[in-house]
Amino acid sequence: MSDYRFVLASASPRRKQLLEQLGLEFEICPSDKEESCQKTQPSEICVELSKSKALDVASQIKAFNEAHQDITTSQDIVVIGADTIVATDDGILGKPADEAMAREYLKRLSNNTHSVYTGVSLVFLLKDGRALEYSFYEKTDVTFVALEDKEIDSYIATGEPMDKAGAYGIQGAAAKFIKGINGDYFNVMGLPVSRLYLELKNVGIRI
Repeated sequence: MSDYRFVLASASPRRKQLLEQLGLEFEICPSDKEESCQKTQPSEICVELSKSKALDVASQIKAFNEAHQDITTSQDIVVIGADTIVATDDGILGKPADEAMAREYLKRLSNNTHSVYTGVSLVFLLKDGRALEYSFYEKTDVTFVALEDKEIDSYIATGEPMDKAGAYGIQGAAAKFIKGINGDYFNVMGLPVSRLYLELKNVGIRI
């Protein structure tokens, strides 16, 4: 295990689970910064939003450490920010605001292939005072079977779609709707585990 202190800038239980599977010991410090983005391409949007989250949490940590030098330990810190979006030919599907929107999203996914993008940003706060940032994204294509209205309504009734981009969770009850995927399964859950492992390894952080 590396000597870095890891901080996850997300309250997502799925990302927490995936980081634990990766073998990382980490703290959770979600960003409460309002999401806004000027980009238009899915790959750029997810990266910008992940960067915004990571930089927000990193700035909070840096400010706290500078104000409490008497009780903090000098240590290299890695803040991990992530953002997942679902993109179809008709546009981007975020988290549904209500059941009607969830129903609309699922009808758009029915019998079609869509793309799931997860942007990941790493902000390094080094004990020598330097701050470095690196971002990347991963894309996975997901194909849904044709859904009947009653199947959609039954799924919405579980409550599962309401806090998930695209109104579904591949690891949950929606698994039965997935005809196939092309790419990283865990990316659809919210974090491309293998890519993150390799990116950390490439900068000398071995887990």
